[in-house]
Amino acid sequence: MKCPRCGSEMTLDTHRRYPLEMCYNCGYMEGRNMGPDAEKTSNFAHLRVLNFNETVVFLSEGLGLDRRKVEDWLDDPCQI
Repeated sequence: MKCPRCGSEMTLDTHRRYPLEMCYNCGYMEGRNMGPDAEKTSNFAHLRVLNFNETVVFLSEGLGLDRRKVEDWLDDPCQI
């Protein structure tokens, strides 16, 4: 099943009383209302609210990049 928010493959989460499909890239859970603003939210706006680890997974899975390279790139301070 594809995630309606980010389009990546969802995983069956069996750690609850009843199993749910969950997207580990953006945190969407099956049956959860995304709200009226979710369709207007771009990937860039969603990316702004993610923490470091979520950002690394979102970029590496979504763009098919190496996770270590993304971590190094995000950890490196900007040189001006």
